[in-house]
Amino acid sequence: QVQLVESGGGLAQPGGSLRVSCAASGRTFSSYAMGWFRQAPEKEREFVAAISWTGTSTAYADSVKNRFTIFRDNAKNTMYLQMNSLKPEDTAVYYCAVGAVVTVVPTMYYAWGQGTQVTVSS
Repeated sequence: QVQLVESGGGLAQPGGSLRVSCAASGRTFSSYAMGWFRQAPEKEREFVAAISWTGTSTAYADSVKNRFTIFRDNAKNTMYLQMNSLKPEDTAVYYCAVGAVVTVVPTMYYAWGQGTQVTVSS
């Protein structure tokens, strides 16, 4: 069983930056993709970004492209999401997930974290 713990959320001003992290522990496949999703109040959970085991393959939602960067440190079993040029519409609970491949489809991920709140407001 895989456990995922997100951290690093908080409050940022519009135009500011935040970095969220996701630490994985427990039983995982030898190699796994990881992804970030987010859910704002009264909205569906949406894909943000994903990264392959080696980090050579990444995917981003159009809404965050060129502002967010996903990366990972496999030695630490940790994935990160660097968020720059934040906008109020980025406000949401951010969830990390583990899956077999890089995909935007949430049902393809087999483990999820509990989420971390990111609020962008002046």
